[in-house]
Amino acid sequence: MSIEDPRNNDVLIYINGELYHRSEAKISVFDSGYLVGDGIWEAVRFTRGTLVFIDQHLNRLFAAAKSIGLDLKLNQDELISEVYKTLNANNMSTDVHVRIMFTRGIKKTPSQDPRYTVTGPNLVIIAEHKKASEEVKKTGISLFTSTIRRGSPDYLDPRLNCHSKLHEVQALIQALEAGADEALMLDQNGFVATCNSTNFFVVKSGVVFTSSGKYCMNGITRSNVIKVCKQHKIEILEADFSLFDVYSADEAFTTGTFGGLTPVIKIDGRTIGEGKPGTITEKLSMLYNELIDFEVNRTKRTK
Repeated sequence: MSIEDPRNNDVLIYINGELYHRSEAKISVFDSGYLVGDGIWEAVRFTRGTLVFIDQHLNRLFAAAKSIGLDLKLNQDELISEVYKTLNANNMSTDVHVRIMFTRGIKKTPSQDPRYTVTGPNLVIIAEHKKASEEVKKTGISLFTSTIRRGSPDYLDPRLNCHSKLHEVQALIQALEAGADEALMLDQNGFVATCNSTNFFVVKSGVVFTSSGKYCMNGITRSNVIKVCKQHKIEILEADFSLFDVYSADEAFTTGTFGGLTPVIKIDGRTIGEGKPGTITEKLSMLYNELIDFEVNRTKRTK
């Protein structure tokens, strides 16, 4: 959950090299993303003048583009320049959430066929002042296990950060209707995979568990939390586990670019651990923030 910021009422939105007031930021109804969800996106945090973990984010973005046969028409350095163009135009310096979106382009008629695309790719960059609520970090969130499963790699690879997010939206609707904050999603075999928009971890007897990674987003924050665990000799297992393990866990938390680590205190009406953020969750959150500080300082030294 983000804190409301009135500055976002007047942010400038980047569309294909031009900047528009958010009220005037528009794209054609013939855009491939609007018509058939044919597009990819990435979200990056801008902290104290640094696009945090930008190399990891753009490597994931360009891998996604290659996997769907989309020529972005620019390289990573050129894209970074366009992102900074947007940030500078909005006089932004920290606590900013940047959404980078590419679609295949404008079609001459509604169709799935990419041969009907008559332009190059459309690039939209939305930068907003967004800071995660500290109150949520203190109190934690609740999850509800959705009946909607994560996709299989043979029809929509969960690692693909694409515009087709309807199944995750459906999962979230179920969670919201059940009074929870986010949906927990299982894989095709009934094991815990991920949440609808974040990755999921549990802690049991001092050991941190996350999914095998076969059916979840290849989250940048997820990978960095795993890295932090290994660096600081905190036992971490990437393996299949079920709701049995979740309900009996000592702690649980989610990870994501926007919120970092967010404690989970209730799942499907069951209290997790003591019903408050756990000690390992808090330690990992601190270590992850230290990693961000290191990244910011390293980037400043190399500029």
